Amino acid sequence: MTITAPRSIAAAALLFLTALPAFAQNTQTQARPIAVQMYTLRNIASLEEQLKIVHDAGIHAVETVGKQNTSAGDLKQLLDKYSIKVVSTHVQLSDLRSGFDDVVAFNKSIGNTTLVVPYLKKEERPTDAAGWIALGKELGGISKKVQAKGMTLAYHNHDFEIVDFNGKTGLELMFDGAGPKLKAELDLAWIARAGYDPAALLGKFRGRVFAVHAKDNAPPGQAKQEEGFAALGKGVLDWNAILPAAARAGVQWYIIEHDHPLDPAAVIKTGATYLNEHLPAGADR
Repeated sequence: MTITAPRSIAAAALLFLTALPAFAQNTQTQARPIAVQMYTLRNIASLEEQLKIVHDAGIHAVETVGKQNTSAGDLKQLLDKYSIKVVSTHVQLSDLRSGFDDVVAFNKSIGNTTLVVPYLKKEERPTDAAGWIALGKELGGISKKVQAKGMTLAYHNHDFEIVDFNGKTGLELMFDGAGPKLKAELDLAWIARAGYDPAALLGKFRGRVFAVHAKDNAPPGQAKQEEGFAALGKGVLDWNAILPAAARAGVQWYIIEHDHPLDPAAVIKTGATYLNEHLPAGADR
């Protein structure tokens, strides 16, 4: 026997569902391991507008940059408003060296447990194999301190680390020196710009890749206003090889980034759509 609800009740139920905030919708997208690097949005006027763009793209995770020029309390309030969590943050090596306790306290306040060294200033960059190994040992020591706080340390590459020293790149030597506690955040576009195959390098870091920066390079000579970068899936990287290699490497997060986007919101939406359509089976969190 079928029981039909009165029209007034059905109408009320429909009204309730349509009135639900967008944060409660698109639960399938929430399960995908997709995040946005907030550096992509740095030229958007306000932090709230930036987070709204992330939310409107159906993404519910970000990687922050330092303190995002705000307090931990204000940042957490905005993150909660848009149902966004922080999966990692970029922290300069100098801040880890001289302001370790402050970095840890801020990130614990916003619920983040992964710190990523994002870039080395020219004076911090080793020039030989021994220097890369020594830097790795320092990062290994910092990673032990980070782990003692219940957190994880990772390192994000550009192209200058991917220089060959008798069959091993500076990046590999650094990780050898650091030991297994230091995790990798591999920037796929910079790897390709260094002349290396991102899929092959992912294989070398299998088991220790916390995340990848999912970004693309435009064909040579194109997108000059965007420093030669392209929206994910719109450039020259071979994602049919890269994404399965990333899954085999144990990548936990695919972080959308574009270093110089003319339209950050469009870049993020394009990246989210591409990853939702192309991430291999089993990538859901």
